[in-house]
Amino acid sequence: MPKYSSTTALGPDRASLNGALIGARNKTMLSLIGNPRGTYDDQCRWPTNKRVLDLVIQRDVGPFKVAGLRPAVETLEQILVDIRQHEPEIYAVLGTAGMLCCRRVRGSATAISNHAWGTAIDLTVEGVLDKRGDGRAQIGLQAIAKYFNAHSFFWGAAFPTEDSMHFEASDQLIRQWHGEGRFGDARPQVTQEIFELGDRSEAVRTLQQRLNLVLGLDLDADGIFGPSTRAAVMEFQRTRGTPITGALLPADVEALAA
Repeated sequence: MPKYSSTTALGPDRASLNGALIGARNKTMLSLIGNPRGTYDDQCRWPTNKRVLDLVIQRDVGPFKVAGLRPAVETLEQILVDIRQHEPEIYAVLGTAGMLCCRRVRGSATAISNHAWGTAIDLTVEGVLDKRGDGRAQIGLQAIAKYFNAHSFFWGAAFPTEDSMHFEASDQLIRQWHGEGRFGDARPQVTQEIFELGDRSEAVRTLQQRLNLVLGLDLDADGIFGPSTRAAVMEFQRTRGTPITGALLPADVEALAA
């Protein structure tokens, strides 16, 4: 009988499971690390950008081998040491469905998965992959999520479409690594406040709901900033008489909230 791969329902407050941590945004990844390759679809591919490839390492991290961005792999090793010490039974049945994988976010035609940079990992428990989008999570994953959070990794159970198998370096952690020079010598700056094409979060879902309310639209409030959301933002900016950029600036967000 499965012990740690059986699932229980996540509560209605799952959006707050990671506290202040947020999933790494495409804008952050593209600005601070670079674009792994020129084209993306739903298939896993290897990076072609030499700058990104130079940051990729392959390593045995204990229960499995991975390929990923060096600081992400090194942090994953530390997380697994914690799990082995505090949750040895779960550690013994952990596996992976992959780390480095250049593709789009499942169900999106615009958002690049953070697997494309090798900063995210999908885990199996007792050889079983948790079902995505059912609002449930394996008992083993729920038990170890706190160790990922302690190292500033974001748990995908809090995504608008629940993805409990998935853990990724948070936006805050990517920025920390950038500040420490872990991505090379270049230190470009990137703003945090703009919501734009490719973003996905609970905050985007809220913005979509507000756009529907203000403009009388029927956007799918899925938490993914895709082409339809961008068109709605442009309409909102047109009605306000502000520059039509298709990206939500802080003033736009405040106006929607009001």
